[in-house]
Amino acid sequence: MDYKKDDQEVCVMTKLDCNVVNCSYNADNCCKRTDIQVEGVKATTPSETSCGSFAPRGCGCHDCHIEGPKKETKVSCEAAECRFNREKECSAEHIGIAGGHADSSRETECGSFSSSH
Repeated sequence: MDYKKDDQEVCVMTKLDCNVVNCSYNADNCCKRTDIQVEGVKATTPSETSCGSFAPRGCGCHDCHIEGPKKETKVSCEAAECRFNREKECSAEHIGIAGGHADSSRETECGSFSSSH
């Protein structure tokens, strides 16, 4: 989540663990992307969310938006009912993307989703 400090924007990164081993961006349970998108506008449970940035291994996408594997990643979030969603960005200090051997983004989820109700 970005905020202003001394008239400069500061980007707060979320610590991200990802166990989706079939994703092109996964390396040692870290994400090589500089940012990810959690989908699930009407989600009320973790299983109704997904990682919209998932790309299956071998898709040729592994060079897009990437750096080396890292734990901290900017997380945009569409899950309006999640208590960590602040203006469509994740404010959680740590999240986990689950999906093990997923073959599509629909088989992934934000394991840290927590309903605001």
